[in-house]
Amino acid sequence: MRDMTTPPLFDPTLARSDILGAEFLGEGTNFALFSENATQVELCLFDETGQNEMHRLTLPLMEGGIWYGYLPDILPGQVYGYRVHGPYAPEQGHRFNHHKLLLDPYARELRGEIIWDDALHGYTIGQDDLSFDERDSAPFMPKAVVVDSQFDWDSDRALRTPWPETVIYEAHVKGMTQLHPDVPQDLRGSIKGLASDAVIDHLKRIGVTTIELLPIHAFANDRFLTEKDLSNYWGYSTLSFFAPHAPYLQTGQIKEVKEAIRRFHKAGLEVILDVVFNHTCEGNELGQTLSFRGIDNASYYLLSPDDKRHGFDTTGTGNTLNLSHPMVLRMVMDSLRYWVEAMHVDGFRFDLASTLGREGYGFERDGSFFNAIRQDPVLSGIKLIAEPWDIGDGGYQVGGYRWPFREWNDKFRDDTRAFWRRDPGLLPVMSERFSGSPVQFNHSQRPATSSVNFVAAHDGFTLWDTVSYNDKHNDANGEGGRDGHDHNLSDNMGAEGPSDDPMVETARIRRTRAMLATVILSQGVPMILAGDEMGNTQGGNNNAYCQDNSISWLDWDNARPQITTAVQALTAFREQNCLAQARFALPPDQPHPDHPITCWLHPRGDEMTQDDWSDDGLCCMGMLLKGSGPDDVLIVVNAGDDAEFALPDGNWTMQIDTASDDVACDVAASGVVPVPWQSVLAFTRPAE
Repeated sequence: MRDMTTPPLFDPTLARSDILGAEFLGEGTNFALFSENATQVELCLFDETGQNEMHRLTLPLMEGGIWYGYLPDILPGQVYGYRVHGPYAPEQGHRFNHHKLLLDPYARELRGEIIWDDALHGYTIGQDDLSFDERDSAPFMPKAVVVDSQFDWDSDRALRTPWPETVIYEAHVKGMTQLHPDVPQDLRGSIKGLASDAVIDHLKRIGVTTIELLPIHAFANDRFLTEKDLSNYWGYSTLSFFAPHAPYLQTGQIKEVKEAIRRFHKAGLEVILDVVFNHTCEGNELGQTLSFRGIDNASYYLLSPDDKRHGFDTTGTGNTLNLSHPMVLRMVMDSLRYWVEAMHVDGFRFDLASTLGREGYGFERDGSFFNAIRQDPVLSGIKLIAEPWDIGDGGYQVGGYRWPFREWNDKFRDDTRAFWRRDPGLLPVMSERFSGSPVQFNHSQRPATSSVNFVAAHDGFTLWDTVSYNDKHNDANGEGGRDGHDHNLSDNMGAEGPSDDPMVETARIRRTRAMLATVILSQGVPMILAGDEMGNTQGGNNNAYCQDNSISWLDWDNARPQITTAVQALTAFREQNCLAQARFALPPDQPHPDHPITCWLHPRGDEMTQDDWSDDGLCCMGMLLKGSGPDDVLIVVNAGDDAEFALPDGNWTMQIDTASDDVACDVAASGVVPVPWQSVLAFTRPAE
């Protein structure tokens, strides 16, 4: 790093407005920040600790709202931030306050963390948001760091696992590793620990192809949580869309993320990031000024059309990112391309994705963001998954997205939970779920892999808690049990919470394996919540977003191997029999050489009739699938008591029995076979 005793001088001949952020160009660094409504932008250079401001320089050039300048001899490791001047006029949507140090939206690496103090607010705490606070926020702010992007990827490239072969595992960096006995103690809770041999071996063993990480973008631990000795564990409170969350790094350097992704790729595992582009951590107009609000509130956020003093909140967090603004859209696109091209991630899951399609007339499936993704030569070819809802009007859009997006399917989750707890009359909708939910997704030339099927995710009960609790138990969150939803569709199987009764334990394991079988053997893309493959519990907490402790960390020492081995057998069966297909299956009377054929069978052995589908007491049926692989496949599900099923003619072999501890079997079968209570059986026969 250069001698900082004298202020550096800008070289206008090398300055570039086409690259945003702080870009090291070999001998110096180009700084560029977008602010359409600013009147002046100051670059603040700090010492290595980030505590002492050494120089404050006015960016000398501006065009198109991009303020920029090139500083020779500013090298990787330089710590910096911005102060932005402009009108402080909240009624007009402007909240510039040059007393507040601001984080570069394009920061690749951070130094320090947020220290909650009233000085972080643009207005004076105790007064309304029209007041103006003149305290310096720099001592309480994390700062950006100039980075060197060079890294030896050793021929690493995107894996591009085909969607029909994909099995997703949703995991938290810290929760996955903090209590893992085979992860070295000094690596637990970190990206390095996540990419350890112990974790990778486990994922490979259970048949996972893709790990989907809860947010690793830098995020804030919200003040109201830290004051209650809680934390923003999940990370859905983004501070930076480019920099990784520093506590997940041992050195603070982004190379740790690259090294982890390289290790996953060498093991044949894809990495998907859960990204939050619908809002930031700055909250509503009473929130803090950390970055976007102070850089250009009226550009970066959607404002109320009735009163620009307030944000237009469709996310329930106080603010909504304004993706209808071309430069905000560019920032999001630049972030996505950065993580693909510079960091080598394989795809993204978009939190509250309906917000990303909100334009002048509400949600637009052909909105600017979605169209930008579809035409982008980098992003259109990776894995893209939408959480297809937000809390605004018209926000629930399951099935409403275009290719190449896939979507989380909460209809699959809810119907599967209800079916296995023996709610009546659900065979018709379960036939839809096993078929990839064609009512929702078989349109607009979308593939049969459009539905991401799950029964549990980070938000809500774990799968084990779904069979262990009738009610949520969120007391640890400090909100008097008011938080978290009540629509859990759960069943405690006879005892609320842990039970020493072996019959209760057996019943829970059996139902858990049946639900996992439903996820893994259905058409679409299966997703397993980390820990569900071993019966992990959160003690009935269905909103553990603030629990960075044993409530949320996976309890490896108390794993239930009967569930883990079942997942191994199910994913192997899925792969061996090519169960998932890109094209939706057709009924027998509509044969097509490019589509598999599905026939639904009654336990008596013939096709289901309309009367059969209307039988609310019927809990057992079979799905006969032809044309997906070398063998015909018959999957029999029974959510009720012990039953019998008449197999179609042929030399059948039972290969899966979730009612047995030896789930993977190889048993010749014909005629009428017993179907145990709460079980899934899978048979194969040579194709005709």
